[in-house]
Amino acid sequence: MTVSDTHHAGGWTIDDLENTPDDGYRYQIADGSLIVTPPPHGPHVRVNTYLRQVLHRQAPESLIVLDCGAGIDIHKRTTCYIPDVMVVHEPAFRLLADVFQPADVLLVAEILSPGNRGIDLVQKRHDYAAAGIPRYWIVDPRDNTVTVLALPEGKKTYEEEAVVKEAWRTDFPYPLTVDPADIF
Repeated sequence: MTVSDTHHAGGWTIDDLENTPDDGYRYQIADGSLIVTPPPHGPHVRVNTYLRQVLHRQAPESLIVLDCGAGIDIHKRTTCYIPDVMVVHEPAFRLLADVFQPADVLLVAEILSPGNRGIDLVQKRHDYAAAGIPRYWIVDPRDNTVTVLALPEGKKTYEEEAVVKEAWRTDFPYPLTVDPADIF
């Protein structure tokens, strides 16, 4: 279950996240409202780990694949999401202060859970696109699919590039092959 807290004087910012407890919960912000999600359950952790491994094995040294809870400053420090997996430029990773800027991020992936489907399918889809993140993958363990959304040049709305149900090849963010059998 995801809980949202809108009771914070002036709204939440990325700076306020420093004061959240280190208790396993994920603390994110959407338009100044705090979103708290419980630690992921076993199946989510397994899919997350396998997805990261698939991406990491094929990544060039100039890119880093993360799943350690780093955030992205989506909207002037009042919206900050922590994707399940993301691909960033290596220099940005080396210089990371507190959160990544959208220009540092090539791909974000969110793994759907029963309690977060609406946020991942609607809110994050909109916000990641508006921030200019080129690819958003929605990983659905229920259907064993990866929906690949691409942001066309100059647009602020994703278009569906593929619904991956079997081995699939792409050149973005780097040449790689994704086979759901390796993830689910």
